[in-house]
Amino acid sequence: MNLIWKKLKTYSALVMFEHTAFALPFAYLALFLAAEGWPSFYNFFWVTIAMIGARNGANAWNRLADMKIDKKNPRTAERHLPSGEVSPREVLGLTVFCFGLLVLAAFKLNSICVYLLPVAIFIVVFYSYTKRFTWMCHLFLGAADALAPVGTWIAVTGGLSWGVLIIGLIQALWIAGFDVIYGTQDYEFDIKEGVHSIPARFGVKKALKIAQSFHFLTIVLLISLYFFFPLGSIYFIGIFLITILLIHEHKLVSPDDLSQVKIASYSINQIIGPLLFLTTMLDIIIF
Repeated sequence: MNLIWKKLKTYSALVMFEHTAFALPFAYLALFLAAEGWPSFYNFFWVTIAMIGARNGANAWNRLADMKIDKKNPRTAERHLPSGEVSPREVLGLTVFCFGLLVLAAFKLNSICVYLLPVAIFIVVFYSYTKRFTWMCHLFLGAADALAPVGTWIAVTGGLSWGVLIIGLIQALWIAGFDVIYGTQDYEFDIKEGVHSIPARFGVKKALKIAQSFHFLTIVLLISLYFFFPLGSIYFIGIFLITILLIHEHKLVSPDDLSQVKIASYSINQIIGPLLFLTTMLDIIIF
């Protein structure tokens, strides 16, 4: 039993399971907005399973795809795959298992989701290879994560709306912004090894400005959701708090001091998704 628990902890750390907080709140946001209140437990359960499967399956595959790059990078050389703590076969098995959860959830939710499964899996897998040929890889990551609200909306309503497409764009820009910040710590390695990224293409100073512009657009689009959904004061309190957090995030890093990159790119953003969902949910339910 102890061995099984140890393996589960290892696999959880490998895919950074806690980072599911970046995608899951947006799926729940779309779920509650589509239902205009409390969704059914059935939809809530299977959307949760789908998101856990998709996000962690994609990240497991990313670890597999990046194994050789990670082994060369001093910052990532001690990760589970490059260090030999887990084998490629184990990670492939984990990927298949997680995507299996996504497939099961799709069959339980909506026939349209089943038809779109190959597209969804292709997008989340394809992201892992974009750093090999384009500095826009951060936006591809954002687009892959944006499948969370868009896919949830399709699963529940059977269609699309301009509102949920805006939510997807919000998530894509938000994630791309903090991923650019995270990428600044690999600036020298990326240039040396020919890995494409916004920091490697434009330099750290311009990259941080680009990340700021992504997050500025994120706030603008969050405000614009007022015109697509019946949102009120609690929602706008959430936007205000998120704006403060994003401003603080960008103040933590500068071209001359990247020591707080992990706090700026991950720790703060793990709060933003749940905060957005919580304030939106309260606004929908109370008003």
